Amino acid sequence: MAQQPIIKLLTASGIGSRRKIAAVIKRGGVAINGKVAESFNEPVDSVRDVITIDGKRASYKKEPDVYLMLNKPKGIVSSTSDDRGRKTVIDILPEKYRGIRIYPVGRLDKESTGLVLMTNDGDLTFRLTHPRFEQEKEYLVKIDGELNPEEIAELAKGIYLDDGKTHPAKVKVSRHPHFSYSIAVHEGKKHQVRRMFAALGHDVLGLKRIRLGSLRLNRLPEGETRELSPAEVESLSKGAMRQKVR
Repeated sequence: MAQQPIIKLLTASGIGSRRKIAAVIKRGGVAINGKVAESFNEPVDSVRDVITIDGKRASYKKEPDVYLMLNKPKGIVSSTSDDRGRKTVIDILPEKYRGIRIYPVGRLDKESTGLVLMTNDGDLTFRLTHPRFEQEKEYLVKIDGELNPEEIAELAKGIYLDDGKTHPAKVKVSRHPHFSYSIAVHEGKKHQVRRMFAALGHDVLGLKRIRLGSLRLNRLPEGETRELSPAEVESLSKGAMRQKVR
C-alpha cells in the first residue's frame, strides 16, 4: 500500500480531527514503529508500520467519507459536544449519522443560523478553514437601520477590529424580506461579521450563512440535513485546493 502522511492516515481513520491529531503529534504522543513521530507529514504505510498513540496501537479502519449540509437553527452550538449541556449540531443530526465521527467545518455562533458543513474528511476541513486558502463565506444580515454609502465603502476596503484589519468584503442590498444585506468574507475571525457591523455602529439582529465556497444552502429547511452530491463534493474540493497568493 502506498505511503501517506501520518496526520492524513490518523485523521481519515476517524481517531480525531486534524487539529487534535496535530496537537498529539506535536507533544510527542505518536510513535511509528517505536520511534516518536517528528513531523505531521512523516510518511507511513498502514499495513507495514505500527503506529501508537500514547502507547496504544492505533486502529486504521477508515470510516466512509461523509459530507452533510446542515441548516443550523438558532440556539444550537456548532461543536461536537458542549460542557455546559447545550444542544449541539451533532444532537440534531439524523440518527444514522450519530455513530460516525463527523464534525462541523468551522464555527457558526449559537445565535446565527444557516449552512454548516459536517464531514469526517480532515484534509478538506483543513483547506476550507485555514486562512491561506481564503475560502469565501456569504451571509445574509439584518441590522438596525441602514448602511450609508460611506459605510459600504468601508466594508469594501476592510474594517479595523481589535485583532487587526479585515480583508475587503463584498456587500450588497438583500432582496430577502427578512434580511437587510448580504456580505461575503473569506476570513474566520471570531464573530467577525457581527463585529464588522458593530464597528460601524450597527447591531446585527439576524445572521444567516448561505454559502461556503461553491456550496449553497438554497432551499434546505431549517434544522434539516442532506448529503452532498458527488458533484458538490468535487466542486468544493477543487475550490479548496486553490491557495491564494498575495
